[in-house]
Amino acid sequence: MTSESLHSAQTPARRTVVAAVGAAGLAVALTACGADDKASDTVGSDNGAAGNAAGTELAKTSDIPEGGGKVFADKGVVVTQPTAGTFKAFSSKCTHQGCAVKGIANGVITCPCHNSEFSATDGSVKKGPATTGLAAANITVDGGTIKLA
Repeated sequence: MTSESLHSAQTPARRTVVAAVGAAGLAVALTACGADDKASDTVGSDNGAAGNAAGTELAKTSDIPEGGGKVFADKGVVVTQPTAGTFKAFSSKCTHQGCAVKGIANGVITCPCHNSEFSATDGSVKKGPATTGLAAANITVDGGTIKLA
């Protein structure tokens, strides 16, 4: 008796069932990790978490260290100063699984959940597991004050 004779024509093989269940589980996991939330594409504009706080003073320019930055968790934004007098802002929500970024040093923004790293200059991914950069946020610098635009 061969293994083929043990399976009827109407019953799927065990490998087929296991492969289908595995593929379905993988699809669910990838969907959860890769949720595309268009509302977070730009922080501080008409959409996104910080959109309601437009015009809000975030910090003094002297509060943002050169080569570093500061996370404003309540506004959903991180402000950096990659070079002297140049200020950039990005969403503080990591694109990998949505954790809030924490550390900013030596031109790198770090997510504490899985150690993704982003450029403090343009928000691009420097090290995964994140595959998408941080969304740019709109800020204005007026004199010594940084505000959400």
